[in-house]
Amino acid sequence: METAATLSAIEIIGLAGSASLLAGWRLYLVVLATGLAMRSGFVPLPEQLDALQVFANPWVIGIAGFGALAEFFADKVAWLDSAWDTVHTLVRPIGGALLALAIVDPGDPAMQVIAFLLGGGGALVAHGGKAGARAAINTSPEPVSNVVASTAEDIATVGALWFVYEYPWAAAGVAAVLLALAIGLILALRNMVRRFFKREPKNVAPRTE
Repeated sequence: METAATLSAIEIIGLAGSASLLAGWRLYLVVLATGLAMRSGFVPLPEQLDALQVFANPWVIGIAGFGALAEFFADKVAWLDSAWDTVHTLVRPIGGALLALAIVDPGDPAMQVIAFLLGGGGALVAHGGKAGARAAINTSPEPVSNVVASTAEDIATVGALWFVYEYPWAAAGVAAVLLALAIGLILALRNMVRRFFKREPKNVAPRTE
C-alpha cells in the first residue's frame, strides 16, 4: 500500500467517501473488515488514517462482528431485511459520518465538518438506494433473488473496501461509481413508484353521467 507521504488530499477524500458510502450498505461489515485487516497487518494504514486503529480493538471487532453476523442473516429474509433497513436509516448515516470524520486530518476543523456532513450524506444516499432496491426485490414471492442480492452486497462491500485501502489513488473513482450507483437506484425506484400509481385500474367500468 502507498505510504503516508504519497497520499494526496484527493486520495484521503476518496477513502472517506468510499468508506462512508459502503457503510450505507454494510456498516458493521465495513468496521469488522477494517478491524480484522488492521489487526492482522493485512492493511498497513498510512499515518493519516491512524484514527482508524481503534477498529482493531478486540471489543470493537467483537461488537462489529456480532452486528455483521446479525445483518448477514437478517438480510437474507425478505420481511426481516425491510425491517432491518428501516431501523438502520439513522444508524448507517451516523456511522458513515463518523468513518469519514476519522479518516480526514483531525488538525483541520473545516475539513472535519465537511467530512462529517458529506460522509453522513453519502451514507444516507447509499442506504436509500440499497434499501429501496431491496424493498422492490423483497416483493418477489421467491427467496432466491433476495439471497442473491444480499450475497452480492456482501462480496461487493468487502471487495471495494479492500481495493480502496490497497489502491488509495483509485478511491475517488470508486466513491464516484458508488455514488452514481446509489443515485441511479433511487431514481429507478422513483420511476417505478410513479409508474405504479399512474396505472389505470383494470376491470373497472367507465363512469356514466
